[in-house]
Amino acid sequence: MVKGTLKVMAGLFIVYVVIGLIPGFRSSLDHLRDINPAMLAAGFALEFAALVAYSVLTQTALPRRVISLARLFRIQISTKAVSSIVPAGSAAGNALGYRLLTLSGVEAADAGFALATVGLGSAVVLNILFLLALLVSIPLRGVNPIYGFAALVGVVLIGFAALVVVGLLRGQARSERLVRTLARKLKFNPDKAVEIIRQVATRVRELLTDRRLLSKVIAWAVANWLLDAAALWVFLRSLGGSTPLDGLLVAFCLANLLAVIPVLPGGLLIIEGVLIPTLVGFGITNANATLGVLIYRFAQLWLPMILGGISYLSLRIGPWSIERRNSLKPLRDVAGDATRDDTNGIDWAKEYGQRRSTPQVVGDPLVPRSHR
Repeated sequence: MVKGTLKVMAGLFIVYVVIGLIPGFRSSLDHLRDINPAMLAAGFALEFAALVAYSVLTQTALPRRVISLARLFRIQISTKAVSSIVPAGSAAGNALGYRLLTLSGVEAADAGFALATVGLGSAVVLNILFLLALLVSIPLRGVNPIYGFAALVGVVLIGFAALVVVGLLRGQARSERLVRTLARKLKFNPDKAVEIIRQVATRVRELLTDRRLLSKVIAWAVANWLLDAAALWVFLRSLGGSTPLDGLLVAFCLANLLAVIPVLPGGLLIIEGVLIPTLVGFGITNANATLGVLIYRFAQLWLPMILGGISYLSLRIGPWSIERRNSLKPLRDVAGDATRDDTNGIDWAKEYGQRRSTPQVVGDPLVPRSHR
C-alpha cells in the first residue's frame, strides 16, 4: 500500500509540479480567468454521462432486472476508484466489481462473464474508433512528425491485434505458432501467452454468436468513449482551444490505448504525456492543451476516485448498503490487498470470465486470494 501511494505521489509531483516549471506554463495559468463557466460545467456533465454509459454497458451484459442501474453505477465507480489507485489495477477493479455484484444478487457466472465481456468489448471499440479516425485524418491533413508517430503506433497496435484475432478465428494453429515465437523473443512464457490468446478467441466467438448482445455492447461502448472524448473537447473549448474532430479522436484514442502500460495508476503520465503533444501537433497552443488536459484529467480520473470512495462507503453502510456489508473491507484495505496480488487483468478474465453451464450460487468466492 505504501509503495503504491509513493508512486501516485511521484506521478502527482511530475505532472503538477515539474510541468509547472516549464517556461511559459505559469504565465499560461492566466487563461483560467477567461474560462467559460458554462462550457466547464458541460464538460463535467459529459464526463458524468460517460460513467453512466459504462454502467449501462455493463448492465446490458447481465440478465435483465437482476440489479438496478443506480446500484450498478455505484459499483462501477467504486471499481474505477480502485483501478485508479493500483498500478495495472484492472484485475483489482474487476475482483472488487465481481465481489460487489455477487453480493448484490448476481450469479457468479453472470458477473464474471459480464465484466470480462465489457472489458474486451470496450477495448475493441476503442481500437476501431482509432482506426476510423486515422483513415479520415491522414488523407485530409497529411502527416506531421508528432502525428506521424501517433499514426505509426496506432497502425502497429491495430494491425497486430487484427492479425491475431482473425488468425485465431480462421487458423488457430498458425496463430499460436506466431504467438509462441513472439513470446520467446520477448522473454514471456509461451504456454501462458497461447492460453491467454485462446481465451480471447473464445470470448470473441461468444460475442459474434450472440448478435443481440454484441450490438448492445458496441453501441454503449461507443457512447462511453465518445462522451469521454466530447468532455475533453468541451474542456479545451472552454479555454478557447479548438481542434478538428479527427485530430481530437486520434489524440484521445492513442492516449487511452497506451494507458494500458502499467507505469502509474490510472494511466497517470501516459495519458497526459500523449494527449498534450499530440493536441499541440493538431494546432492547439501548448498552454490551452496543457490546461485543458489537466482539467479533463481531474474530471476523468481524480473526481471519480473521490466519488468512488463515497459510493463504496454507501455500499457498506447506510440505507442503500449491500446487506452483507460486514463482508466488505474498507476501500483502503481493498487497495492495499491489491498491491500485494500479482494477478493481472487478463489472468482475471481468463479465470472468471467464462460462461458456465451450471450456475454458481450467490456469493461463490471465486475471487483472487487477496479479495476473499
